Amino acid sequence: MGRAFEYRRAAKEKRWATMSRIFPKVSRAITIAAKEGGPDPETNSKLRLAIQAAKAANMPKDNVDNAIKRAAGKDADEFTEVNYEGKGPHGVLVFVECATDNTTRTVANVKSYFNKTGGSLVPTGSLEFMFDRKTVVEFEKPEALDLDEFELEMIDYGMDSYEVDENTVYAYGSYTDFGTLAKGFEEKGINISKANLQRIPTTPIEFTDEQMVDIEKLIDKLEDDDDVQAVYTCLRGNVSSFNTSITR
Repeated sequence: MGRAFEYRRAAKEKRWATMSRIFPKVSRAITIAAKEGGPDPETNSKLRLAIQAAKAANMPKDNVDNAIKRAAGKDADEFTEVNYEGKGPHGVLVFVECATDNTTRTVANVKSYFNKTGGSLVPTGSLEFMFDRKTVVEFEKPEALDLDEFELEMIDYGMDSYEVDENTVYAYGSYTDFGTLAKGFEEKGINISKANLQRIPTTPIEFTDEQMVDIEKLIDKLEDDDDVQAVYTCLRGNVSSFNTSITR
Protein backbone atom coordinates (compact mmCIF):
# COMPACT_ATOMS: atom_id res chain seq x y z
CA MET A 1 0.00 0.00 0.00
CA GLY A 2 3.00 2.29 -0.41
CA ARG A 3 5.98 3.35 1.67
CA ALA A 4 4.11 6.32 3.10
CA PHE A 5 1.43 4.00 4.48
CA GLU A 6 4.06 1.69 5.98
CA TYR A 7 5.90 4.64 7.51
CA ARG A 8 2.68 6.06 8.92
CA ARG A 9 1.54 2.72 10.31
CA ALA A 10 4.89 2.00 12.00
CA ALA A 11 4.97 5.46 13.52
CA LYS A 12 1.37 5.10 14.65
CA GLU A 13 2.05 1.82 16.44
CA LYS A 14 5.05 3.32 18.19
CA ARG A 15 3.16 6.41 19.31
CA TRP A 16 0.15 4.59 20.64
CA ALA A 17 2.04 1.83 22.43
CA THR A 18 1.45 3.68 25.69
CA MET A 19 -2.09 3.01 26.84
CA SER A 20 -2.14 6.10 29.05
CA ARG A 21 -2.36 8.20 25.89
CA ILE A 22 -5.30 6.29 24.49
CA PHE A 23 -7.58 5.74 27.44
CA PRO A 24 -8.40 9.41 28.23
CA LYS A 25 -9.56 9.92 24.65
CA VAL A 26 -11.68 6.77 24.64
CA SER A 27 -13.11 7.59 28.03
CA ARG A 28 -14.10 11.06 26.86
CA ALA A 29 -15.82 9.64 23.78
CA ILE A 30 -17.80 7.19 25.92
CA THR A 31 -18.87 9.88 28.38
CA ILE A 32 -20.00 12.18 25.57
CA ALA A 33 -21.98 9.40 23.91
CA ALA A 34 -23.66 8.31 27.15
CA LYS A 35 -24.50 11.87 28.12
CA GLU A 36 -26.13 12.57 24.76
CA GLY A 37 -27.98 9.32 24.13
CA GLY A 38 -28.26 7.49 27.44
CA PRO A 39 -26.24 4.71 29.10
CA ASP A 40 -27.70 1.74 27.21
CA PRO A 41 -25.57 0.76 24.17
CA GLU A 42 -28.48 -1.28 22.79
CA THR A 43 -30.45 1.91 22.15
CA ASN A 44 -27.51 4.32 21.76
CA SER A 45 -25.60 3.63 18.55
CA LYS A 46 -23.04 6.32 19.30
CA LEU A 47 -22.24 4.65 22.63
CA ARG A 48 -21.94 1.26 20.92
CA LEU A 49 -19.29 2.71 18.62
CA ALA A 50 -17.41 4.26 21.53
CA ILE A 51 -17.42 1.00 23.48
CA GLN A 52 -16.23 -0.85 20.39
CA ALA A 53 -13.33 1.60 20.13
CA ALA A 54 -12.55 0.95 23.80
CA LYS A 55 -12.45 -2.79 23.22
CA ALA A 56 -10.12 -2.30 20.26
CA ALA A 57 -7.80 -0.34 22.57
CA ASN A 58 -7.97 -3.10 25.23
CA MET A 59 -9.52 -0.69 27.69
CA PRO A 60 -10.62 -2.50 30.90
CA LYS A 61 -14.37 -2.92 31.39
CA ASP A 62 -14.21 -1.05 34.71
CA ASN A 63 -12.88 2.00 32.89
CA VAL A 64 -15.71 1.77 30.37
CA ASP A 65 -18.33 1.47 33.11
CA ASN A 66 -16.84 4.42 35.01
CA ALA A 67 -16.88 6.58 31.88
CA ILE A 68 -20.58 5.82 31.39
CA LYS A 69 -21.35 6.59 35.05
CA ARG A 70 -19.56 9.94 34.81
CA ALA A 71 -22.06 11.03 32.17
CA ALA A 72 -24.87 10.82 34.73
CA GLY A 73 -22.97 12.77 37.39
CA LYS A 74 -24.02 16.28 38.34
CA ASP A 75 -20.48 17.54 37.85
CA ALA A 76 -19.94 15.91 34.46
CA ASP A 77 -17.98 18.11 32.08
CA GLU A 78 -19.79 19.59 29.10
CA PHE A 79 -17.91 18.72 25.91
CA THR A 80 -18.30 20.31 22.50
CA GLU A 81 -17.32 18.43 19.35
CA VAL A 82 -15.53 20.62 16.82
CA ASN A 83 -13.51 20.17 13.63
CA TYR A 84 -10.42 22.05 12.51
CA GLU A 85 -8.88 21.98 9.06
CA GLY A 86 -5.45 23.00 7.94
CA LYS A 87 -2.51 22.67 5.60
CA GLY A 88 0.64 21.23 7.09
CA PRO A 89 4.24 20.99 5.91
CA HIS A 90 4.71 20.17 2.22
CA GLY A 91 1.06 21.00 1.57
CA VAL A 92 -0.37 17.97 3.39
CA LEU A 93 -4.10 18.41 4.08
CA VAL A 94 -5.12 17.74 7.67
CA PHE A 95 -8.60 17.30 9.16
CA VAL A 96 -8.75 17.31 12.97
CA GLU A 97 -11.73 16.15 15.05
CA CYS A 98 -11.85 17.30 18.67
CA ALA A 99 -13.99 17.01 21.79
CA THR A 100 -13.33 19.81 24.25
CA ASP A 101 -14.65 21.55 27.33
CA ASN A 102 -12.85 24.75 26.30
CA THR A 103 -12.93 25.64 22.60
CA THR A 104 -10.77 28.73 23.15
CA ARG A 105 -7.96 26.57 24.54
CA THR A 106 -8.34 23.92 21.86
CA VAL A 107 -8.30 26.22 18.83
CA ALA A 108 -5.29 28.07 20.25
CA ASN A 109 -3.41 24.81 20.75
CA VAL A 110 -4.29 23.37 17.35
CA LYS A 111 -3.35 26.62 15.63
CA SER A 112 0.02 26.65 17.42
CA TYR A 113 0.79 23.08 16.29
CA PHE A 114 0.26 24.05 12.66
CA ASN A 115 2.23 27.29 13.00
CA LYS A 116 5.20 25.60 14.70
CA THR A 117 5.52 23.04 11.90
CA GLY A 118 5.21 25.44 8.99
CA GLY A 119 1.48 25.04 8.40
CA SER A 120 -1.69 26.99 9.07
CA LEU A 121 -5.39 26.55 9.74
CA VAL A 122 -7.86 27.17 6.92
CA PRO A 123 -11.53 28.23 7.15
CA THR A 124 -13.89 25.49 8.34
CA GLY A 125 -15.38 23.64 5.39
CA SER A 126 -12.45 24.29 3.07
CA LEU A 127 -11.28 20.66 3.11
CA GLU A 128 -14.58 18.87 3.75
CA PHE A 129 -14.93 17.89 0.09
CA MET A 130 -11.39 16.46 0.06
CA PHE A 131 -12.43 13.57 2.33
CA ASP A 132 -15.13 10.89 2.05
CA ARG A 133 -16.84 9.87 5.28
CA LYS A 134 -16.68 6.08 5.39
CA THR A 135 -17.44 3.12 7.60
CA VAL A 136 -14.22 1.13 8.00
CA VAL A 137 -14.30 -2.44 9.31
CA GLU A 138 -10.99 -4.13 10.09
CA PHE A 139 -10.68 -7.90 10.36
CA GLU A 140 -8.14 -10.69 10.06
CA LYS A 141 -8.69 -12.71 6.87
CA PRO A 142 -9.78 -16.31 7.50
CA GLU A 143 -7.58 -18.67 5.50
CA ALA A 144 -10.47 -20.08 3.45
CA LEU A 145 -12.14 -16.75 2.69
CA ASP A 146 -12.31 -15.69 -0.98
CA LEU A 147 -12.34 -11.91 -0.71
CA ASP A 148 -13.81 -11.28 -4.17
CA GLU A 149 -16.74 -13.57 -3.45
CA PHE A 150 -17.08 -12.10 0.03
CA GLU A 151 -17.26 -8.58 -1.43
CA LEU A 152 -20.13 -9.62 -3.71
CA GLU A 153 -21.99 -11.20 -0.79
CA MET A 154 -21.54 -8.05 1.32
CA ILE A 155 -22.80 -5.57 -1.28
CA ASP A 156 -26.33 -5.86 0.12
CA TYR A 157 -24.96 -4.87 3.51
CA GLY A 158 -23.30 -1.72 2.19
CA MET A 159 -19.71 -2.86 1.57
CA ASP A 160 -18.34 -1.14 -1.52
CA SER A 161 -14.61 -1.97 -1.51
CA TYR A 162 -11.74 -3.45 0.48
CA GLU A 163 -7.97 -3.24 0.89
CA VAL A 164 -5.51 -5.80 2.23
CA ASP A 165 -2.41 -5.11 4.33
CA GLU A 166 -0.66 -8.45 4.88
CA ASN A 167 -3.37 -10.54 6.59
CA THR A 168 -5.48 -7.59 7.73
CA VAL A 169 -8.46 -6.59 5.60
CA TYR A 170 -10.09 -3.15 5.61
CA ALA A 171 -13.68 -3.21 4.35
CA TYR A 172 -15.27 0.10 3.36
CA GLY A 173 -18.88 1.23 3.19
CA SER A 174 -20.97 4.37 3.33
CA TYR A 175 -20.98 6.46 6.50
CA THR A 176 -24.70 5.68 6.89
CA ASP A 177 -24.25 1.90 6.58
CA PHE A 178 -22.23 1.31 9.74
CA GLY A 179 -24.87 -0.72 11.56
CA THR A 180 -25.90 -2.68 8.47
CA LEU A 181 -22.33 -3.53 7.54
CA ALA A 182 -21.47 -4.65 11.08
CA LYS A 183 -24.59 -6.85 11.07
CA GLY A 184 -23.45 -8.43 7.79
CA PHE A 185 -20.13 -9.45 9.31
CA GLU A 186 -21.94 -10.94 12.28
CA GLU A 187 -24.26 -12.96 10.04
CA LYS A 188 -21.32 -14.21 7.97
CA GLY A 189 -19.46 -15.30 11.10
CA ILE A 190 -16.51 -12.96 10.52
CA ASN A 191 -14.90 -11.63 13.70
CA ILE A 192 -14.33 -7.87 13.55
CA SER A 193 -11.09 -6.51 15.02
CA LYS A 194 -12.20 -2.89 14.81
CA ALA A 195 -14.98 -0.84 13.26
CA ASN A 196 -15.29 2.94 13.17
CA LEU A 197 -15.97 5.97 11.00
CA GLN A 198 -13.06 7.43 9.03
CA ARG A 199 -12.42 10.30 6.65
CA ILE A 200 -10.77 8.89 3.54
CA PRO A 201 -8.91 11.32 1.23
CA THR A 202 -10.50 11.60 -2.22
CA THR A 203 -7.10 12.32 -3.79
CA PRO A 204 -4.43 10.55 -1.70
CA ILE A 205 -0.83 11.69 -2.10
CA GLU A 206 2.48 9.97 -1.42
CA PHE A 207 5.27 11.92 0.22
CA THR A 208 8.98 11.19 0.43
CA ASP A 209 10.52 9.81 3.60
CA GLU A 210 12.14 13.19 4.23
CA GLN A 211 8.80 14.97 3.88
CA MET A 212 7.15 12.41 6.14
CA VAL A 213 9.51 13.34 8.96
CA ASP A 214 8.16 16.90 8.90
CA ILE A 215 4.56 15.77 8.53
CA GLU A 216 4.88 13.35 11.44
CA LYS A 217 6.03 16.18 13.70
CA LEU A 218 2.70 17.94 13.17
CA ILE A 219 0.64 14.76 13.58
CA ASP A 220 2.53 13.88 16.77
CA LYS A 221 1.76 17.29 18.28
CA LEU A 222 -1.93 16.99 17.40
CA GLU A 223 -2.33 13.45 18.69
CA ASP A 224 -0.57 14.30 21.96
CA ASP A 225 -3.41 16.73 22.73
CA ASP A 226 -6.15 15.18 24.89
CA ASP A 227 -8.79 17.28 23.12
CA VAL A 228 -7.95 15.72 19.74
CA GLN A 229 -10.02 12.63 18.99
CA ALA A 230 -8.89 11.86 15.43
CA VAL A 231 -6.47 13.20 12.81
CA TYR A 232 -6.91 12.57 9.08
CA THR A 233 -4.59 13.54 6.25
CA CYS A 234 -4.38 13.26 2.48
CA LEU A 235 -1.58 10.69 2.84
CA ARG A 236 -2.00 7.60 0.73
CA GLY A 237 -3.13 4.85 3.07
CA ASN A 238 -4.43 7.49 5.48
CA VAL A 239 -5.63 5.93 8.74
CA SER A 240 -6.32 7.94 11.85
CA SER A 241 -3.92 6.73 14.53
CA PHE A 242 -6.75 6.48 16.98
CA ASN A 243 -10.32 7.29 16.11
CA THR A 244 -12.79 8.00 18.87
CA SER A 245 -14.79 10.50 16.86
CA ILE A 246 -18.00 8.70 16.07
CA THR A 247 -20.79 11.17 15.52
CA ARG A 248 -20.24 13.27 12.46
